[in-house]
Amino acid sequence: MSRRQRSGRLGRSEAASGLLLVSPTALYALLLLAAPLATILAFSFWSQDYLTIDRSFTLKNYQEAFASQANGDMSLYLELMFRSLRISGAVTVATVLLAFPMAYFVSFHVAPSRKSMWIFLITIPFWTSYLIRVFLWKVILGYNGVFNTTLQGVGIIDEPLTFILYNANAVVITLAHAYAPFAILPIFVALEKIDRSLLEASRDLGENHITTFLRVTLPLAMPGVVAAVLIVFIPTIGDYVTPRLVGGPGGQMIANMIQTQFLKLNNAPMGAALAVLAMLMVGAISVIFVMLNRRFLGGQK
Repeated sequence: MSRRQRSGRLGRSEAASGLLLVSPTALYALLLLAAPLATILAFSFWSQDYLTIDRSFTLKNYQEAFASQANGDMSLYLELMFRSLRISGAVTVATVLLAFPMAYFVSFHVAPSRKSMWIFLITIPFWTSYLIRVFLWKVILGYNGVFNTTLQGVGIIDEPLTFILYNANAVVITLAHAYAPFAILPIFVALEKIDRSLLEASRDLGENHITTFLRVTLPLAMPGVVAAVLIVFIPTIGDYVTPRLVGGPGGQMIANMIQTQFLKLNNAPMGAALAVLAMLMVGAISVIFVMLNRRFLGGQK
């Protein structure tokens, strides 16, 4: 057997071994990821009359989603999508801005022997159910809740505040607390990877603490910030439990409408169309954010 034949057989055997190793993961991804997404996409081009599914191709669901109301305002579906975008954006900004100082403190000001304990403490909220945490915030922000009672007790307000529950503000506060650990951990990992000698070099060259942070620490920590933004933004825009419990009419999001279409109105195709539009919106915004961030980092270099 020639050398070329032996190398060809070796290459085929290695390729077969690689495919054999990858095939379980690929099959898993196809069955649990691609197949459901393809089903949702197919449903979005069908129609439903109570329990009867009409599989004829139609764009009626997408036309209804973009159609204006009788008074000329945008459709309810688009309004919910933009509201979801605003709430999720506010949650992301609030969570990352609050998470960065915590991650910075643990990384730069906590002794290495105690960092694991701090990370352990940060993950304590995950010990309780997500629903329990939402209900606790409902108790804290309620009309006669802990927050209003405390402010009245110290004389800051005369009557309970009504704008902190059953609206978008309550959704932002609750989601920001729920997703804080998801933002702290990737930022902490990025800060831990920074070579401390670079910070010392910046100080030796005459930079102060603020300029060193802005020109050295923050750019090097941006991969963690980007990860935190995406980890918080993507799931919060599709959250429906928190808006349902603490959002009230003004805090409902697109996921609540999708749930209503599927479970209450028996209109799975319309719910599927809204789900597809929400996924496209999230995907487009995420890609734009990553591209802008890469251009920013490229400009820093």
